[in-house]
Amino acid sequence: MSGGGARAAYQVGLLRALAQWYPGLQIPYITGVSAGAINAAHLASHHGSFAQSVQELCHLWGRLRVEDVFRVGPYSLGKTLLRWLFRLASGGRGPLPQVRGLVDTEPLRRFLAEALHSVDGELTGIRYNLEFDRLRAVALSTSSYTTGQSVTWVQGEDIQEWERPQRRSRNTTLTVEHVMASAALPLFFPAVQLDGGWYGDGGIRLAAPLSPALHLGASRVLAISTRYGRSRAEADRPAIQGYPPPAQIAGVMMNAVFLDLMDQDALRLERLNTLLEKLPAEERGGLRPVRLLVVRPSRDLGRMAGSYEPQLPRIFRFLTRGLGTRETESPDFLSMILFQPDYINALIDLGEDDARDREDEIRTFMEADV
Repeated sequence: MSGGGARAAYQVGLLRALAQWYPGLQIPYITGVSAGAINAAHLASHHGSFAQSVQELCHLWGRLRVEDVFRVGPYSLGKTLLRWLFRLASGGRGPLPQVRGLVDTEPLRRFLAEALHSVDGELTGIRYNLEFDRLRAVALSTSSYTTGQSVTWVQGEDIQEWERPQRRSRNTTLTVEHVMASAALPLFFPAVQLDGGWYGDGGIRLAAPLSPALHLGASRVLAISTRYGRSRAEADRPAIQGYPPPAQIAGVMMNAVFLDLMDQDALRLERLNTLLEKLPAEERGGLRPVRLLVVRPSRDLGRMAGSYEPQLPRIFRFLTRGLGTRETESPDFLSMILFQPDYINALIDLGEDDARDREDEIRTFMEADV
């Protein structure tokens, strides 16, 4: 499951449709990055059936508000902004005020600790599901600000660590802090300390989002993207008039960093599958074809976000409008931080509707022999 902040609610809608078709489904390998790590951690740690897990996930997302993710009061936001201004104005001289993100995400930490039923921070449900063979492994990806590497944290049975240029895995016992680190939007959310290093959003350096599932041993992958697949005409249509405001630039940057890589990786995998299927098994060099199905929104989630922006808390709405979220037809930046029940529930409904529109294709994928 990919990232995208509040957009990850779309994944919950698709899972809701799957749970209605396959209430007892057991998924051996679950991987997530950024906000998708929240959904992955919940599925991997829940003690009940797949249907029960998804039902609770829908309830958690459906009642989520901005205040549950980060502090939006005038005092908290004002203090943070002043720290940033003082640091910029210092020119690097004298004692510098410490800044750890534009917002305080302690509310999200408390929310996840309760929602994921952690014990002293550990997601003990993962160990339970591993012991009873309901799960083989779960992987959450992060980006190390300390070393610049992409690090995927894995909890599972007999999982060998892997290493590729600028990305590697580490076997561990997953905690709330791993989820917080994977979902920490750069600069906006503060980095999280893990094993002596500082980590942020896993989508920053993860050039191959499908790779964790493949390294774990998956023979087929259902990938849930939060990136709308625009037509050529839509892609060529300007979203702004005049010079781009900061919100437009931030949205383009976040799409490029967090969402576009899924499409590129899927294309590489499909091409590799085509080549492997033409080779005898003994000449494949240990590689194997992997069935892949990518499900994505049928509507532009950024454009949808603009309709729900007026419901944001006043001070936060004031600041986002100052960045230019109302000057673009597709405020993608806003769609990632719009943790509002009306917007989130609209995304959940859209995810379920999209799954039903592709029901035959999804069922064929799920029920095919591997």
